[in-house]
Parts: sequence; structure tokens; C-alpha cells
Amino acid sequence: MLLAFLSDIHGNLPALQSALADIKRRHVDKIYCAGDLVGYGPFPDEVCRLLLQEKVTTIIGNYDAKVRSALHNPEDVKKKMKPGKWKILNWTRKHISPKSARFLAALPNCHREIVAGGLNLLIVHGSPVSFDDTIYPSITRNGLEKKLAGEKPDIVVCGHTHIPFIKRFAKMVVVNCGSTGQPVDGDPRPSYALFEIAKKRVLSARIVRFGYPYAKVIQALENSSLPRGLVTDFREGNKKREPA
Repeated sequence: MLLAFLSDIHGNLPALQSALADIKRRHVDKIYCAGDLVGYGPFPDEVCRLLLQEKVTTIIGNYDAKVRSALHNPEDVKKKMKPGKWKILNWTRKHISPKSARFLAALPNCHREIVAGGLNLLIVHGSPVSFDDTIYPSITRNGLEKKLAGEKPDIVVCGHTHIPFIKRFAKMVVVNCGSTGQPVDGDPRPSYALFEIAKKRVLSARIVRFGYPYAKVIQALENSSLPRGLVTDFREGNKKREPA
């Protein structure tokens, strides 16, 4: 059984399309998304609609939650944000259709599922603590257990940091998918995680980096009123120019 895990697409439709095409070529059995569908990228509505169309099991990310709040109470959200960050959030909320808004509103904070006849899968965005919390490659077993607060999943999948990694702690596997739309580690190729599981065992787990037609997202950014610094971020695979 093959499982694919996406995260942090951030409105990058060409990257999502390329990821899904690569996943389908591998005959993956099920696809999951660990949140942050929208924000920064120029295709927030299209990303939501494609995930809906493909029936991807999806949870909410911290940026999705900001957009959800801004759709209902924009003035309250604006007061709490720096102008540059609000500009991106405000642009995103204005480019979300009612159908996509309903999709975001219905997304759960986490997802639990029994896979491969007995493996406990837990998908979170940041960590089991909250979607704003983080799990970095430096996480220790003790640190992860504290975040799990007594829960004992066999597989923990997260995103949020955009830093992809896989670690094993005895029988537990923890994976950060990285970013399927906005890499920040200096490699402009997006990523997703691919698991092969069978008979209550994780046979293999790896991070897949893939190319995509990034010129399409660059052109769309340049044609939008989003900050110009985002063009360099998407082109280079970094996040050095986040507005104040």
C-alpha cells in the first residue's frame, strides 16, 4: 500500500498539479494533505478546488485558519497584523470563491486513521500541540512524546516548517512533508512524502522532490498585486523576503 502526503501548497497550483501527476504515476493508493493550502501563491481558489476534485483527505493549516478568520472578520484580523502580511492575506481572501471558503471552513485540525490493517496514522499541521507549533529535524523522542501527550501513533505526519525530514523512534515514524508549493530550504523543487506500508509495518518512507513549471507561478505573481519579493522566494526556494 502506497500513501502520499502533501503539505504547505500555499496557492501554487502548477506545483500541486505536478505533484499529483507524479503521485498518480506511482499508483499511490491514497493522498493526504497536512494543511496550508493557500497564502503567498497566486492560485488559492484553484488549489482548493483541485484538492476537492481529487478527494484528497485534508486538514487545516495555520494560514488557512487566518484566511478563514479574515473571510468573516477582516477588520479584526487586519488590526492584529503588520501591513505587509495583511496585504497578502487580504489578497488571498479576495480570491477565494464561496465554495472554497466552505471547504476551508469544514477542514478539521487533525486527522486520525488506521492504515495497513493496524497502523495508527496521525496527521497534524504544526504538531499535536497546535497548528502553529513546530516539529523540526532536531526533535528528540522525549520532545515528540511531550507534544503527543500520551498518544501513541505509529506514523506522525506534519508540515508547517517547510523543512522536509523523516525520523524513526523505535516503531514510530515522524515525517515532515516539507512544502509542496513553497520550499524554503534553498532548493526550489517542492516536496511530498511517500510511504510504503504493509502488514502493520512501514516498509519504506522517503521525501520526493520534483520539478514543476515554475514560470507559470512566477508569471501569475507578476500579474497580481502580491508583493514582488514573493517572485524571488518562489524562484529560489527561500522565504527571505516576507514583508514586515
